[in-house]
Amino acid sequence: MTDNSRKVEEGQVEALHASRRRLLLAADAERRRIEHELHEGVQQHLIALAVNLQLAGELTDSDTAAAKRLLAEMGRDVQQALDETAQLAQRIYPQLDAVGLGALLRSAAVTAGVRASVDVGIDPDQPPELLAAVYWCWLELLHRSARGARATITVREEDGALAFDIDEDGERSVAELAHLGDRVEALGGSLTILSEANGTHVSGSLPSG
Repeated sequence: MTDNSRKVEEGQVEALHASRRRLLLAADAERRRIEHELHEGVQQHLIALAVNLQLAGELTDSDTAAAKRLLAEMGRDVQQALDETAQLAQRIYPQLDAVGLGALLRSAAVTAGVRASVDVGIDPDQPPELLAAVYWCWLELLHRSARGARATITVREEDGALAFDIDEDGERSVAELAHLGDRVEALGGSLTILSEANGTHVSGSLPSG
């Protein structure tokens, strides 16, 4: 083995280690976000429900009107907790088989408060790991978007590959999004990220053979 080939191989190994580290750190960061949202969201609703349930029991005989108002409030808390639990479940792993990629992309945009245009023109029987990779890229951009921002995503089949383009009107740090490329490249694909003052463009391709 020549010195040049050895250096190339060492560089490839270092790049692989760096890619795995970025994926691990990104996964840890997402788990921390989910834990925080569970604690600050769903758990707080359940605590409030437990307190209000006790109060409602005490008011049942003495103040029926107040008990009814409290029960209505509890109903709203239950619904909000259910909605937040469903959103967190989608963050952990999307229900691609049950819902479909297009519906999931739109639902994620609604949850993020982002005005989105979604165009999905693919065979629904694409491998789920490819669909999930597209979904995670979209979700990461939405997570960094301000409420009321605009974003578009187009997903299509192109030359035996699943191709997608995402445009979002905020400027993002390319380094912060590097783990998205790691996820796509782990599936044999490629990802390009371009971020400028007028917005961020993400273009990806995943071999579907």
